[in-house]
Amino acid sequence: MARLVASDLDGTLVRSDGTVSDRTRAAIRVAERAGAVFVMVTARPPRWVDALADLVGDHGVAIVANGAILYDVAARKPLRTRLIEPSTALEIAAAIRAHVPGVQFAIERPDRYGQEPSYQNRWPTPGDTLVAELAELLAEPAAKLLVRHPAWHSDILLGHVSAVVGDRVTASHSGGEQLVEISATGVSKAATLADFAASQGLSAADAVAFGDSLNDLPMLAWAGTSYAVANAHEQVLAAADHVCGSNDEDGVAAVLETIYPY
Repeated sequence: MARLVASDLDGTLVRSDGTVSDRTRAAIRVAERAGAVFVMVTARPPRWVDALADLVGDHGVAIVANGAILYDVAARKPLRTRLIEPSTALEIAAAIRAHVPGVQFAIERPDRYGQEPSYQNRWPTPGDTLVAELAELLAEPAAKLLVRHPAWHSDILLGHVSAVVGDRVTASHSGGEQLVEISATGVSKAATLADFAASQGLSAADAVAFGDSLNDLPMLAWAGTSYAVANAHEQVLAAADHVCGSNDEDGVAAVLETIYPY
């Protein structure tokens, strides 16, 4: 029986309407009562997991920003960060803009979101959003550098960005349209999850992981058992050990119910 359950949120655990079903919440509680450790592993910034605090177990943390931040949900503070240094971020952004015309940039810091004036945000912006030119946005270390192109699918944009940045940073996407997310080199959901697991006395062999997008691939490869939800990206469907129901079908809950029966 798996002793660690790691799940992505959007497109995986969270339904398309932005909710987590009662069935899924109940399945997580049963898994925890059976002795499993459940952890959210997401591209979301810290402020977007606060509403899901009831899903956090006794350990109290979530892995956010694609692994750049280990976040204490109850205390609303980062415990550990791996950020992109300003000089690296500026160099990378300049290279991307030179080779991929039309891109727009935004950033996620551990405590603040910022964007260029031209950035077309698909979500409501926080009240303290920093709207500034790139040099000011990148004056402090960032958890994520967001790259948007108004005309290209995320897969296409990722191909162009990856060709420019190489291994100087980590580039991926979480299914958002026309969006690529850049983290510091070596940062991934898998790397932070492995550290978290070790802190709980657990290893990859103890873990079952669920995901749907390209940024989940390292985590799914790390876990002893991996599931792609049915609505996952085709590369994720091909890479995972198993495929379960979609996020709107409570696919994660259905699997947990078989591992940890009521």
